[in-house]
Amino acid sequence: MAIGYLQIQARTAQDAVPLEGARVWVLDDEGNVLYRLVTDESGETQTVSLKTLDKSFSQDPDYLGMPYMDYSVVVEAEGFEPVSFTAIPVFDGETADLPAALVPIRERAASQTMENIYVGAPAVAFGRQREQEGNFAGPRVLRQVVIPNPITVHLGAPNAQAANVQVPFLDYVKNVASSEIYPTWPQAALKANLYAIMTFALNRVYTEWYRSRGYNFDITNNTAYDQYYVPGRPIYGSVSDAADEVYGEYVRRRGQNAPYFTSFCSGTTTTCEGLSQWGTVSLANRGYAPEQILKYYYPDDIEIAQTNIVTNALSSYPGTALRVGSTGLDVQTIQAYLERIRRNYPAIPAITDPSGTFGESTRAAVQKFQSIFNLASDGIVGRATWYKLSSLYTAVTRLAELGSEGTGLGIGTVPPGTVLRQGSSGQDVVTLQYLLNVVSRYYPDIPAPAQDGVFGSRTRQAVVAFQRETGLDPDGIVGPQTWQTLYNIYLGIEENVPMPEPDTDTIAYTVQAGDTLWLLARRYGTTVEAIMQANGLTGDLIQIGQVLRIPVG
Repeated sequence: MAIGYLQIQARTAQDAVPLEGARVWVLDDEGNVLYRLVTDESGETQTVSLKTLDKSFSQDPDYLGMPYMDYSVVVEAEGFEPVSFTAIPVFDGETADLPAALVPIRERAASQTMENIYVGAPAVAFGRQREQEGNFAGPRVLRQVVIPNPITVHLGAPNAQAANVQVPFLDYVKNVASSEIYPTWPQAALKANLYAIMTFALNRVYTEWYRSRGYNFDITNNTAYDQYYVPGRPIYGSVSDAADEVYGEYVRRRGQNAPYFTSFCSGTTTTCEGLSQWGTVSLANRGYAPEQILKYYYPDDIEIAQTNIVTNALSSYPGTALRVGSTGLDVQTIQAYLERIRRNYPAIPAITDPSGTFGESTRAAVQKFQSIFNLASDGIVGRATWYKLSSLYTAVTRLAELGSEGTGLGIGTVPPGTVLRQGSSGQDVVTLQYLLNVVSRYYPDIPAPAQDGVFGSRTRQAVVAFQRETGLDPDGIVGPQTWQTLYNIYLGIEENVPMPEPDTDTIAYTVQAGDTLWLLARRYGTTVEAIMQANGLTGDLIQIGQVLRIPVG
């Protein structure tokens, strides 16, 4: 009997807060408990081994059964709603990393409710047919190829009443690949499929395929139209590593900027004019490289291109990987990110290298970060690690900002008595928008509206999503029931989410050309006033070469 592996990560608030001490049960398909586990300070369990089928079954297109064994997982943590996962495929030699995103219990909740997530077989097992519908020249086309971070996924057919979820783009790509194909396939086949998956999504964004038709999402998870995304599913190690290598690259025709419409199908039970998923396996076994596989199915003049434009990123990837021996502003940036993140993830070791110098302690911190977040643990900051650092830094600092804002607003425990609807304005709208911003950190299908005190269409969209999520009438009107439910969830978060103690440490920073106090405050998640106070400055003038102490808390 072959062996596969499973690790569980219990976290909340878009990974900003790890849940130490969560209890985890791993069960077989008959409900027998195989392992009882407890998460560590990073929210991770140990990796456990599980029996499964030999990988040869998942590499044989003629095998009619399921080439793996199924398992279930239950996760509980004090102060959080429990969650269960069923039909988790475990493959020979593969590690399945299962992200358990837990939601705080509401204050005054009469009982806990367990969320049940069904994972199931990858789409290639059934060969679902997709509508071959795509175009470079849609009604609207973006000027540049942009990675949407996050990408908004509609969990159903385009016209279906279903939730939208916002997902970091790289996480989306890894999820889709783990949901579409088998992780035991040859590396060249995995990469060819990843190029197709990534380019398909970028084509939908570039052509504004759905948004130009009035939808408020970028892509669906319905395989009749798009590609398979399963919220909460495990990600396989081989898929994750391959996706890290090709992240930001896409397929286009020579002389064109647009991502090519990379249609694909299983190639066994269904066929199409595009890429055959099973066909990539046979071509890889014949020695084809990923680009050769793509050219076998798509026009000969396709090429692999790259984009560094990522929405909502604090700063763009510098274009060259950072490693031991690297120096400069980019190194200072990732050191600052790591020092802030380690306040939430204390397993990341402290950096003792000089600011801007990538030495052994920086490498150790990078490597531990990569290990925690399922990136290739090589201690090198490539594209995938850079953007994961940026994304997580944004998450942890935004959570801290929201805590400070709540203190300033004086939210209290009693909701306002006003009824709000689109067109309302004023302080109660600011309170509403703040509460929705907090809740959106824990519920990915609730968008965060701007906190501008004006109840516009985006605020209404967030209210409707909140009402749907909590079983209220989704009328977009904030009356007594919606107010009370919002407060119950907010107060439950305050009571149950473990947060690190405030940290007022500083890092040394050497001023570079073009720096201003405002830019430094934004980069390091602090304020101009805090930098001035830490350095005894009476004005905002700084000089190139000047060493500043930058507060990181």
